[in-house]
Amino acid sequence: MKKTNALQRFWKVLGPGLITGASDDDPSGIATYSQAGAAFGLTTLWTSLIAFPLMATIQQMCAKIGLVTSQGLTGALKKHYPRPILYLMLLFSFPAIVMNIGADIAGMGAVGNLLFPKIHAIYFSIFFTILLLFLIIYLPYQKIAATLKYLCMVLLVYLIVPFLCHQDWLDIAKNTVIPTIQFNKEFISVLVGILGTTISPYLFFWQASMEVEEMSHKKKHLIVDKKVIQNMQQDVDFGMSFSGVVMFFIILTTGTVLYKAGIHQIDTVEQAAAALKPIAGNFAYLLFAVGIIGTGLLAIPVLSGSLSYIITETFGWQQGLDKKFQEAKAFYIVMAISLILGLSLNYIGISPVKALIYTAILYGLTAPVLIAIILHISNNKKVMGEFTNSRKSNILGFTTLVIMTSASVVLIYLQFAGN
Repeated sequence: MKKTNALQRFWKVLGPGLITGASDDDPSGIATYSQAGAAFGLTTLWTSLIAFPLMATIQQMCAKIGLVTSQGLTGALKKHYPRPILYLMLLFSFPAIVMNIGADIAGMGAVGNLLFPKIHAIYFSIFFTILLLFLIIYLPYQKIAATLKYLCMVLLVYLIVPFLCHQDWLDIAKNTVIPTIQFNKEFISVLVGILGTTISPYLFFWQASMEVEEMSHKKKHLIVDKKVIQNMQQDVDFGMSFSGVVMFFIILTTGTVLYKAGIHQIDTVEQAAAALKPIAGNFAYLLFAVGIIGTGLLAIPVLSGSLSYIITETFGWQQGLDKKFQEAKAFYIVMAISLILGLSLNYIGISPVKALIYTAILYGLTAPVLIAIILHISNNKKVMGEFTNSRKSNILGFTTLVIMTSASVVLIYLQFAGN
C-alpha cells in the first residue's frame, strides 16, 4: 500500500519534464533514430549515453528560467535583452518548428495510408490536423497533460524487440560506451540529426512556459526555493531519461533488425515498420502506426504550443493552454496557423520519412545559437538572482554547445566540400 502511494505521489510530481521528454521521441525522432540504426547498425548507440546529461542540463536551465522569472524564454529575453537577440531567436526557431509540425503530420498521414492503402495519405493528414485543432482548442490544459502522460507509454514497445532476437551484448556494450565517428557526409548528417531531434529547440521554449503554467495551477504566488528546484530537476531527469532509453532501444532495434536484413536506407514508413516484425509479425505495421500516431498526437500540441508561446510573449498577447479560446484568441490562432502551415508542407514533394529526418538536421544546425542564449540568461544574475548556473551545469551546457556547433560546422564543411 505504501509503495502504491509513493508511486502515485511520484507520478503526480511528474509533469512538464515527462511530457517534454516523451514528446522528444516524436515521429521525427523515431525516423531519425531508425535511419541511424538501419544505416550504421549499432555504431551510433553511444549517442544516447552522451545525449542524456546534455539534454537534461539544457532542459533544467530552461525550466529554472521559467520558475525564477515566471516567464517563458521569450518573455525573459524581451524583458532583459536587446530586441535584435529576440528576433534572432525567432528567426532560428520559426522555420524549424513549422517544418517539424509538417513532417510529423505527414508521417501520421503516411501510416494512416499504410493501414488503409485505398485512402490517400493527404486525407489522413487533413483528418489529424482537424482532430488536433479540436483537441487543443476545446480541451483544458489539465486534461491534455493527463492524456499526454499516458500516451508516453506507447513508446515502450521498442524496449521489447531486441530481447526477441539473438544479440551480441558485448558488442552492444562496446558500441554504447566507445564513441565511433565516421567523417563522411552521411554519418555526420545522421549525427547532427540525432543531436538535433534529441536536444530540440522547441522543447526549450515548451519547458520554460510549462513550468510557469504548471505552477500557476498550484499557487498564485510561487516562492522558488531548493525544494521547488529539486522537484523540477527530478521531473526533468525522469523525462529525459525516458526519452534517452527509448532513443537507445529504437537504434538498437533497427540496428539489429533492419541493418542485419540489409535495409540501410529508410525511404518509406513500411521499411521503418519492419523493425517491429520480431514482436508483432504481420501486425508490425499496426504497432508502428499506433506508435507514430500516438507520438504525433503527443508532440504536435507541444510544437504548436511552443511556437504560440514564442509569438504571444513577443507581442504581449494573452497566452496559456489553461485559458479558453475567448480568453486567449491570438494564442490559439497562432497554434491553428502553425498546424495549417505544417499541413501545407505536405505538398512540396518530399517523402514523409525524409522530411522527418531533414527536420532533425535543421534543428541540429539551429540549436547552438539558442543554447548560447540560454547559457547567457542562466548565468545572468539580473535575471536569475541566486539561481544562476552551478559550475557543473555550465560545464555540461558549454560541452553541449561545443559538440553541437562542431557537428554542425563539420556537416556544413562536408556539404560544400562535396564529400
